[in-house]
Amino acid sequence: MGNLFGRKRRSRVTEQDRAVLQQRDKLRQYQKRLSLGLERERALARQLLKDGKKEKAMLLLKKKRYQEQLLDKTENQISNLERMVQDIEFTQIEMKVIEGLKIGNECLNKMHQVMSIEEVERIIGETQDAVEYQRQIDELLAGSLTEEDEDAILEELNAITQEQLELPEVPSEPLPEKIPEVSPIKNRPKPELVAAS
Repeated sequence: MGNLFGRKRRSRVTEQDRAVLQQRDKLRQYQKRLSLGLERERALARQLLKDGKKEKAMLLLKKKRYQEQLLDKTENQISNLERMVQDIEFTQIEMKVIEGLKIGNECLNKMHQVMSIEEVERIIGETQDAVEYQRQIDELLAGSLTEEDEDAILEELNAITQEQLELPEVPSEPLPEKIPEVSPIKNRPKPELVAAS
């Protein structure tokens, strides 16, 4: 049918992962075969004991014991493979972190090339000079004003405030007296009278 919903997504499983997983699957299949064989041999050993063939039953149980040891070794190998997969995944994460750190260091180095320590010191010095200059202007302005100037400034501030709060004029004509209202309900015809006529 093809790919109906867009382009094909890349698998995150690498060749290494695939090889490890295939090996694990083979070991699991081998483990399953051994387990089934152990059950058959145990049943066969019981039958041999019932038939009085103790030597054959003993030989069969020795073989079964050897296969159980193989089964344990297989389980250990599977655990080792799973640990290896986890180690590979962790190493891949570490590699991404290291790559990120490398890119971050390159960016920092480029920024340091653009802004040297001397440039930063110059900018800080200019800023401090500008702040000092503004402080001197503020002191001059604050020191040169007399008390009369301060009063004039306050009056001007009050005048500006009053302009902003300008209220509408109060009417000089007297207001009309209250006229009694005519209720629209009183002048309406009663419903039974309307129906009768």
